[in-house]
Formats: sequence, C-alpha cells, structure tokens
Amino acid sequence: MSTNSLLQNLAKHHDVDEFREISWQGSFEDYLNIVVESPKVLRNAWQRLFDMIMAQGMEEYVDNKKKIIRYHFFKDVGAGGADAIFGLEIPLMKLVDVFKAAAQGFGPEKRIILLHGPVGSAKSTIVRLLKKGMERYTHSPDGHLYTFDWIMPGKDGEEDEVHPSPTHEDPILLIPQEWRKKALQDMGLLEDEQSLKHILAADLSPPSRFYFRDLLSQYNGDWEQVVKNHVRVKRLVFSEKDRVGIGTFQPKDEKNQDSTELTGDINYRKIAIYGSDSDPRAFNFDGEFCIANRGIIEFVEILKLDVAFLYDLLGATQEHKIKPKKFAQTDIDEVIIGHTNEAEYRRLINNEFMEALRDRTIKIDIPYSTKISDEIQIYSKDFSAERVPSVHVAPHTLEVAAMWAVLSRLEPPNRPNLTVVQKMKLYDGKTLPGYTQDNVKELRKESHREGMDGVSPRYVQDKISNALLSREGHGCINPFMVMNALLAGLKAHSLITDDDEKKRLRELMSLVKQEYEDIIKNEVQRAISADEDAINRLCSNYIDNVKASTQRERVRNPYTGQMEEPDERLMRSVEEKIGVPEARKDDFRREIMNYIGALAVEGKNFDYRSNERLQKALELKLFEDQKDTIKLSTLVSNVVDRETQGKIDVVKERLIRDYGYNEESATDVLNYVASIFARGDAKETS
Repeated sequence: MSTNSLLQNLAKHHDVDEFREISWQGSFEDYLNIVVESPKVLRNAWQRLFDMIMAQGMEEYVDNKKKIIRYHFFKDVGAGGADAIFGLEIPLMKLVDVFKAAAQGFGPEKRIILLHGPVGSAKSTIVRLLKKGMERYTHSPDGHLYTFDWIMPGKDGEEDEVHPSPTHEDPILLIPQEWRKKALQDMGLLEDEQSLKHILAADLSPPSRFYFRDLLSQYNGDWEQVVKNHVRVKRLVFSEKDRVGIGTFQPKDEKNQDSTELTGDINYRKIAIYGSDSDPRAFNFDGEFCIANRGIIEFVEILKLDVAFLYDLLGATQEHKIKPKKFAQTDIDEVIIGHTNEAEYRRLINNEFMEALRDRTIKIDIPYSTKISDEIQIYSKDFSAERVPSVHVAPHTLEVAAMWAVLSRLEPPNRPNLTVVQKMKLYDGKTLPGYTQDNVKELRKESHREGMDGVSPRYVQDKISNALLSREGHGCINPFMVMNALLAGLKAHSLITDDDEKKRLRELMSLVKQEYEDIIKNEVQRAISADEDAINRLCSNYIDNVKASTQRERVRNPYTGQMEEPDERLMRSVEEKIGVPEARKDDFRREIMNYIGALAVEGKNFDYRSNERLQKALELKLFEDQKDTIKLSTLVSNVVDRETQGKIDVVKERLIRDYGYNEESATDVLNYVASIFARGDAKETS
C-alpha cells in the first residue's frame, strides 16, 4: 500500500466539518445576528452547566415511596461509561438541584459547591465528569459560545497584532455598560432580565478595557468603527488540556505556591517594553480563575488551601470578581466546585477563622453506595469479561466483595428481629416478611452516617486485582480467592488501623461466606432439580392434593385408579421446605388455590413458575428426592461410579449454561457444595 493511500485512510478519521464549525470566525455584527437568532449563547456558566446535564435526559423511578431522578449524564455515555457513577442518585439529585437553583439566580451561584465524603466515594469522578461534559457540550451546536480577539494595527507598516481576550470574555461586553441594557432591549433579548443580569453587570477585563479605550480615542469616540475594524469574534470551545474554560487548582507546598496561581502575575519581560508594571499588557492573566472564566474551576482538596488563598476565593464566589495584582477587581463568571474528605471538613468546622468560607459553602455529601447491585456495577467496570477476557471471573465473585463492602458501611439495625444482612438485602430491594417500603424508609432515616464510613471501593478493587494476579495457575478467580485477599489486606490497610474495626470486618466476612454458601447451595439444588418434566409432575400432584384438601374431597390415585384421601405427607414435605408451619398449612393452601383462581379469571394458566415461593419449595423437594440418587457427597472421596458421574456432568452443564460458570468453576462449586452436604450428613449422624 502506498504512502498516499495510507495517509488518505488516516485522514478519513478527521472530521473536517466539525473542525470548521468550532473554528468559526466572524465580525461583531455576525455575532449579534447569532445572539438574536439563538439568545442562549449569552447563558452564564451555571445555566450552561445545568443545560448540559439536562440535554442528556433523565428518568424517574420510585424507591421506598420516594421519587428518584436518574440523570443520564452521569452514566458517561460519551466515554463508554468510563466514569459512570453508580448508586449515588440521591446525592446527584441534590447536586443538580443546586445547579438548577444557581442557573435561575436563586443564590447558589454565589456559593462554592463542596463535595464532601469519605475517600474513594467518587467525588473527583463527579467533577471530572462535569469538566469532560463541558468540553463536549461546547463542541456541540447546542452548547456553542463565543469570545473575541483584538486586531491592533502594527507599527511602521508591520502586520496587525492579534491579542485574544485573556479571560475568554463574551463579545456582548463590548457594548458599553451605560447603554448595554437599552441595546439588549432593542434586540428583543430582555424578556427575562433575571437570566441576563450577569451580562448587564459585568465589565471588560483590564487588557480589553485598555485596547477599547485606546481605539475609542483613535476613532474620536466612534464605537461602531472600533468594533467593526478591530474586533474578531470566534467560537469558544473548552479544553482542560489547553487551559480554556476549565481550570484545576491543587494545593502544594506553601513555600512553592502563592495566590498569583489563581489570578495571574506580572510579566517582567514586558515591563521593559511597556514601561510600567501596572500596564495590563505587562500582566499575564493566566491564573486558574482567569482561564476558567465562563466555565468551571475545580479545587482539589479545597480545605487544604492556605488562608491567603481564601480571600481570592471568597471574592470570586460571592461577588464574582477577582483582584489581580496592581489592577482593579475583574469580573469572572464560572462554577466553583471543590471536594474534600471528612477529616479536612471537621478541621474547617472547628476553625473559627474559616467562618466566612463555611458561610459561602454548599456542602453535598457523597457517601459510599449502600446497595449491593450498585456496588457490583462499580467493580464490573474494571473486572467484567470484556475487561479481563483471559481470566474467567466465577459467578458471585464480585457479589461477595460488594456484600462485604456494603455491610462495612451499614449501621447495625436497632430492631431486635432484623440482622445487618437482612438490612442489606432490604436496601437492595429484596422483600422480607413483615417489612414494607415504609419500614425501609424508616431504617434509612434512623441511620445518620451510613455510607460515610466503611471500606472504600478503591480498596476492594485493589484486592480483586491482587487475586487476579496471584491465582497460581488457575484459569479463573473465585469468591474465596477474593475473600481471602480482602481479609489479608487488612493487616496493612493504611486507613483501618483500629483492631476492633478489623475484628468487625472479619466477622462481617463470616456472614458473607454464609450468604455465599446459601447462594451456591441453592444454585446446585436448582441445577439438580432442573428436570422440567419431573418438577411439573410434582407440581401437578401437589396441586391436585391441595385442591382436594381445601375442598374436602378425595383424590384419584394415578396408579391404582382408586379414590383416596389427600396425601398429607406429600403436601407437608413440600410446604416444610419454605417454612410453612403446621398451624398455617391450611391458610397457605387456600392462598395457592385463590392465586390459581385469580390467574384463571385473567385467562392465564398456572405452572410451577407462577408463584415464586411454591417454585422454591418444589425445587427443594425435588432436590431432596434426587440428591441421594446422584450421591453428590461421593465427590468428596473422588470415587464416583460411571452412572453418578454422568448425572454430575449433567448438573455441571446446567451450571455452565444457566448460571455463568465455566468447567473449572463449576467443578469447584460442586466439590464445595458436596463438602457442605457431607458436613451436614456427618452432623446428623453424630
């Protein structure tokens, strides 16, 4: 293949039309026409941020009788879900509500948004999502905005000099403040004056004021000639890498950092050219506040800032102004968002010198997830089959890690008949007898710090990685490998140093192990009893006897043809599998018959899958009937006859087909479950 054709193939990936769109340039009059046609280009930073989130849509659902909004923006679809947020719908709802109020000018636009929570709770990820989103949004037609360059005549016939607006100002600020409101009225743009108050109040940056005054003097006050001949409007797209519209400030050593990093500093080389350090052309307006104007600025670990930085921060927040050295206060328009951990926040609360900052802060708690299903999704991002195709992650491996992490974050329930494991299941949407959605809502209200303590997802991810790397020739990792890695890591855990806490976490792992054993016992039982014909026959037999029992009739024996009394022994052997007591057996049977009757009224047929409790009871009964014929416990001795081995292979195939195991993990699970039954048989014998 020739060099030209290679180059042409590569060039196809470059979107020329998009490049031309975002590189648009035009006159000031062109810009005014754009404003009239699409007034939303005048939005402030908060309005643009809120619109960006809403542009990706949302969905509503009800959780424990509370309406929850899930914003699609936080799924990070644009980056394939790389920074997707799971399990934080309520904190994100609160955050977006703050953005909405700020966009409408109700006060939060004068505050610092402070994301507060334990380490590894996705605070940085949320801010990263917002910054990436702003970059993508300003590339789109819906998020377009504009700034301008000054075109200054060169000296002695040299080429014109181009001076970009250092703070990416809106070209509309070139309309003098004295008659800007009247001008916007004439253009039909002041129907909602509240939404444009930032435009009405703002002034040009010091360099732009300098050029504007100088040119206005040259043209004897002819404003039209100034903007017509010396202003070039251009499309503005945000880029964190290019330091345009997105700023990031991170505290460093106090000796190596000062407030000029936020507001800019004097360019001493240019003092020799312009003769004064108070000439705006001799100042670099490249501090983080300046480059983030009209966008968003992130303060990493904001509460580690030295007090000297707070003065600039407070002014930028409340008045939307910064004070560069040697210059008057300069208007800025940006979203200020920071994040901090709990230790730093407690220090803020106890520091009386930080009252002004506390008063200008809106704190949003970002806790750990307290739902297993959400926690599993966090780990699945890194350890799914697509991400680690060379290693099989056995079923429930991520689930046991998620259970342990969630249990570590839950407060022990105050109710005597409720365990912490049951509470975990209720939070995950499972149902328990005697508990309603109202009860779950009350449980959450009673727990004031749930999710603010416990094991971080970051620790769990590290230990899953360790298990992957140290699997010693195994083609898969299983839950026990991960459980062992999680416990082993506690010895050197830098954040969990208290022995009592380590003991608590080990006890929680014992509960997780019990849950896992119950899960795999149930799966093996279902795989053994997955004979559709056999379970249908058992179901039909049970229902015939229940019908005869509830209607006080006799039932025909299918083998002898004789009419006999209902088989009480059969019915109780099924009902006992799901804990139906003797005193409740008649009620349970009537419920089943009423359920069958209700389905018939709706024109639906009943089968064993129609009722979840009955299905479980029938499967357990069939398993009890069949486990002796399979002789699963003989697996432990490794001496299995050919007939039993054939039956075991069928069970293994069902585990692989229906539950996601592979050959190795299915064999391991069958061996482990066999050992559990062997222990049980030994206990019964003794």
